[in-house]
Amino acid sequence: MEPKHGLDGQTKMDRKPFPVPESFSAACSECGAVSHGRLYLRSGDHHTCENCLLDARKHLGGWGGHPYELFVEAIAEAMDLREKETGLHSKRVAAHTLLLARHHYQKAKDLQEVYWGSLLHDIGKIGVPDAVLLKPGKLSDQEWQIMQEHPRNGHLILEKLPFLSMAADIVLCHEERFDGSGYPAGLKGEAIPLAARLFAVIDTLDAMTFDRPYRKALPFETARAEILRMAGTQFDPQAVDTFLLEESALREVSEMEFLSAHRT
Repeated sequence: MEPKHGLDGQTKMDRKPFPVPESFSAACSECGAVSHGRLYLRSGDHHTCENCLLDARKHLGGWGGHPYELFVEAIAEAMDLREKETGLHSKRVAAHTLLLARHHYQKAKDLQEVYWGSLLHDIGKIGVPDAVLLKPGKLSDQEWQIMQEHPRNGHLILEKLPFLSMAADIVLCHEERFDGSGYPAGLKGEAIPLAARLFAVIDTLDAMTFDRPYRKALPFETARAEILRMAGTQFDPQAVDTFLLEESALREVSEMEFLSAHRT
């Protein structure tokens, strides 16, 4: 049997085990990261940290290697920290929207913009005050109006860059719903860009299967059932069908966890 190659090109036979502190149960088999602050996927005695898993998914989707890639991902991670998202939320939804997009787009440039737009979907929230963005309870009508402006504000930021026109449209339309009940413009059906329709499914899946300040993560099956139920109303049925094609990979991601000390 041929040796398996890791993300860095080394074979598993060549790679030496990463040193693991006594206070930690495992290291990432790809990068050697040991951190209680990272999510890991366990497969037998093989552990993959969230960042390495998403990099692999990103490359599978046909994207990676742009000189600005790490910089923009760092911006997205900073935004996640401000909003207290779990793990690498923006990178997760970007990598997994990309997995769906490869079923519909052939050009590398299009896939690149799907990744950028999904990664920066909430960049407009930089203009939302903390008192609104981080409010634990229900927003007032005035606060909700402020929140609903974030897609337009994000679009204004990205539209200045001509090579990100498609990405800017994803940012503008990522809160629209297939039945026209979304915002900011109440677009309906195919008036919503396809990439934004794909993103909407992934973003909802991520919101349901990872912890939020107001509730714990729900099982993948619960999220799957809800997505199927909302096909034709909140979600484009075509986007839901594509979601089902990648169900195994997406289910695997929902199984990531923070590893406890001395876990065996």
